[in-house]
Amino acid sequence: MTPDTIDIRYVATLARIALSDDEIERFSKELGELLGHVRALQELDTASVPATAQVVESRNVLREDVERPCLDREVVLDGAPQRQGGFFRVPRIIAE
Repeated sequence: MTPDTIDIRYVATLARIALSDDEIERFSKELGELLGHVRALQELDTASVPATAQVVESRNVLREDVERPCLDREVVLDGAPQRQGGFFRVPRIIAE
């Protein structure tokens, strides 16, 4: 695929981007270079490369679940902007 087969002006219209003639020429050249890199990548033999979802290995980091003392409810509620009984009072986000 060459940049000539992709109508830069048409794609810009679809994306609702106004481009000048100089920008269209520049983007056409850049697209040609990009597609050249893609063609070079297509020539690589990747048959022996296993498929991966991400580059860095993903693993869970676990810690022991140990019960520890928490803050006193009254101390925490004293720092709240508003409270209602033993709870935080927050603005309603769902209309009735």
